[in-house]
Amino acid sequence: MTALNNYLEEHKERFLQELLEMLRIPSVSADPAFANDVRRNAEYLSQKLISAGADNVEVFETKGHPIVYGDKIINPELPTVLVYGHYDVQPPDPLDLWDSPPFEPVIKKTELHPDGAIFARGACDDKGQMYMHVKAFEAMLNTDGLSCNVKFMIEGEEEVGSENLGVFCKEYAEKLACDVVLLSDTSILANDVPSITTGLRGLSYIEVEVTGPNKDLHSGVFGGAVGNPVNVLCEMIAKLKNDDKSIAIPGFYDDVVVVSEAEREEMNKAPFDMAAYKKFLNIDEVEGEQGYTTLERTSIRPTLDVNGIWGGYIGEGAKTVLPSKAFAKISMRLVPNQDPDKITQLFQDYFESIAPDSVNVVVHPHHGGMPAVTPTDTPEYEAAKKAMALTFGKDPIPVRSGGSIPIVSLFEEVFGVKSVLLGFGLNSDDIHSPNEHYGLFNFYRGIETIPHFYKFYSELKNPS
Repeated sequence: MTALNNYLEEHKERFLQELLEMLRIPSVSADPAFANDVRRNAEYLSQKLISAGADNVEVFETKGHPIVYGDKIINPELPTVLVYGHYDVQPPDPLDLWDSPPFEPVIKKTELHPDGAIFARGACDDKGQMYMHVKAFEAMLNTDGLSCNVKFMIEGEEEVGSENLGVFCKEYAEKLACDVVLLSDTSILANDVPSITTGLRGLSYIEVEVTGPNKDLHSGVFGGAVGNPVNVLCEMIAKLKNDDKSIAIPGFYDDVVVVSEAEREEMNKAPFDMAAYKKFLNIDEVEGEQGYTTLERTSIRPTLDVNGIWGGYIGEGAKTVLPSKAFAKISMRLVPNQDPDKITQLFQDYFESIAPDSVNVVVHPHHGGMPAVTPTDTPEYEAAKKAMALTFGKDPIPVRSGGSIPIVSLFEEVFGVKSVLLGFGLNSDDIHSPNEHYGLFNFYRGIETIPHFYKFYSELKNPS
């Protein structure tokens, strides 16, 4: 693939500038105030697919944000790869913790990215990783050609639960028919330790509302006599965990698949430096469910975390108020066999049962998703493994991720195919956090690796 490598080197600066331009679009799907920007990003992406050489490019409307489609069918007899990605991003808040404006990308060198990293919201999740596929596609078309048919489906609602993606996939199942789904919304262990994600946790996301008195009250006049929703909410949250950090909800672990000791032993062979981990996070000690390592806690065990909590007065100075309401957002990461709908109901039943009579509690379920495990004995996994081994110089390690990509199970249900999670980010890239970034090394290495996946996948699917 000498011609391809030459093309990548010749056009690498243009590839980067196109990505930076897209990162300047604040495509925050969760906030209606950014709806026009989300659409603007979809239109930008559709134009880049056209210029890269895709056919039948279209921006499809949904009840929410648009989905961008494009394809290149070179031979119906060849296997078809469906590339999935998302162009929407998380809200950038809190803005005061960013070292530079979140939608004004800058490139800076870091300890883990000595060649430089792009700092911007969406740099790694998922614009930078998604755009690798567009540029790899362009490079293949302009050099050695495609060895598989390619379809692109890039959505604008991943960060809010992909509410309309399932409807779109079912409605256009024939148009989207494929042999494998390829996506890059995951990570590698390190830039010198490639890995392929083979498992994802599921998700149940919930918001709770606790109401006490019918109005905010003077804390001196009413304090100590009326239930304070903030106090009560904190007490209720504390009852969600046991002393050993396991989750206290009855029935929560009933369906959890127990991972064998042999698999746990293999899992813990992955490179992991506890001292470096704590130093990176600036913590003195880790915390989690007793009896499990950090690698196990973040992959094969379910979790429950408060993602946000608020109520009462939080402005400057003092206001002695007893608030009428308190709120919290809570997420539960799930492992194979746990059903998000069942877990959501178990949470609601338990949370309502521990509420004192001094308050009223309302549980608002948000989005969720099924866990997923991808096999390592398939042509698509072998192709990804060989592609990474070629560009990194060593075989990738199969790992289970702590994150959730609910659409992986959706794709298997609708299309009847498995997904390949060929990510290139690092867990230290601060996705969803201030100062999100993505290494230039990772961006270019992804563009270099993806064409090899196509070549090997075509050969493995059609041996001759």
